[in-house]
Amino acid sequence: MPAIDRRAFLSTAALGAAGLGLPRVLRGASAKGPNVLFFFVDDLRVQLGCYGRTAVKSPNIDRLAAGGTLFARAYCQQAVCAPTRASVLSGLRPDGTGIYDLEHPLRTMDKNVVTLPQFFRARGYETVTIGKVYHHYNDDKENWSRQPQVKGAQYVLPETQEYLRKRTEEGRAKGLTGTALSRFARGPATECADVPDEAYADGGIAAAAIEQLRELRDKPFFLCCGFLKPHLPFCAPKRYWDLYQREQFAVSPRKKPDDMPPIALGDFGELRAYTDIPNVGPLDDEGTRRLIHGYHAAVSFTDAQVGKVLAELERLGLADNTIVVIWGDHGWKLGEYGSWCKHTNFELDTHVPLIVRGPGIAAGQRRDEIVEMLDVYPTLADLTGAQPPAHCQGASLRPLLKPGASAAPEWKNFALSQYPRGQDGPVMGYSLRWDRWRYTEWVHRDGRTLARELYDHAASDVASANVVDKPEHAALTRQLSARIRPFVKTRWDVFARPGAGKARDRA
Repeated sequence: MPAIDRRAFLSTAALGAAGLGLPRVLRGASAKGPNVLFFFVDDLRVQLGCYGRTAVKSPNIDRLAAGGTLFARAYCQQAVCAPTRASVLSGLRPDGTGIYDLEHPLRTMDKNVVTLPQFFRARGYETVTIGKVYHHYNDDKENWSRQPQVKGAQYVLPETQEYLRKRTEEGRAKGLTGTALSRFARGPATECADVPDEAYADGGIAAAAIEQLRELRDKPFFLCCGFLKPHLPFCAPKRYWDLYQREQFAVSPRKKPDDMPPIALGDFGELRAYTDIPNVGPLDDEGTRRLIHGYHAAVSFTDAQVGKVLAELERLGLADNTIVVIWGDHGWKLGEYGSWCKHTNFELDTHVPLIVRGPGIAAGQRRDEIVEMLDVYPTLADLTGAQPPAHCQGASLRPLLKPGASAAPEWKNFALSQYPRGQDGPVMGYSLRWDRWRYTEWVHRDGRTLARELYDHAASDVASANVVDKPEHAALTRQLSARIRPFVKTRWDVFARPGAGKARDRA
């Protein structure tokens, strides 16, 4: 079993204490590095052919992986939309941004941090956001050169649209706004309609991205393209549903890990809000297969949109000078443990796809080092010829991306995720992925550790038992606990802000 590099842990934990300003060399600088095309995909777990899930039809993302480097063990910093996106775009852990829920845009929490679009715009790049990049679409707006409007709908069937129109009117009459209104006015969890791709929002996002590539072909660009699927509801054109037979999908055992503390696992998250999902109790096998089918259809739908944008990048002759990154903002449970959605520190929810392709990057390479999505910011800075701002808490992946790169013994080889529970008397769960293990501590604001977990993931992302109290793992547990403690820096004051925690488990 490899040793944990103490220096790597402590130095990474300490990063972020330095100043937050742009390096002087970037002020007024002109862009000299390659372009960046950054795909954000909502709720995409490692359910892709290139990750060994051969039943999934994802030919375009698979081709991207064949032309670049795939990180087999990449992890997000918090398994819910707003915090993980803010983390990637700021280079800070959730404890650095203070964003643990859906209610607080990044710029309401930190007006000074240098974000990725700000970093690239200061260097002379056109910065473009299309679709869902930040969780809040108007976040950080002064640092985007462009934000094209997107056509396409969430649902397209007339009866569903009419139901939602009436429901929205009813919600507004009750005084609901924002997240509360969107939760009140939801339709079914799936939709299959025989329509063109562009009828749905993700088809419109791809069309907008293609239009922007044509306009930007002679300019340096940092273009973020955020696809909504496979986030709920699982709505996709019929052709993508037809790629699969529902009976091919197995229903996972609904068994929770032995000795799992109750605080560790949620229930259905936002899934309960959909009209065809029971308010209490489990889904039956038929309902489970329907959702799994819908998730796969939505993945294939998104894959097709990625393929359209990449094809246009090639057609315009831009591919050789463009770094392409694709990631999933967090994982997702498809009925494992009898649970759904994300909202935990579990492996299924924190393990995400990450693929990077571009000039100087090895093609067809698979890396098994543990990496964090926090590493993307410094990587993009490095690959485009600049030093990242001093506040970035990740490490550049460039040494792992080089053709012929050997194992990286100095690499930190760990990932830290976190997830809060409770609004009154909040608790923060800190979870460390190292080697074959996932270790989690649930820390109360008074410093007490309320629960601990240790799962062996040598064979599967699905945990079978919490073995933290087994005598044979006592030394390992002490070691991992000591390593996790430098990262325990919860911003407890955030939980007292208006709206804190209200929508943590909804999107």
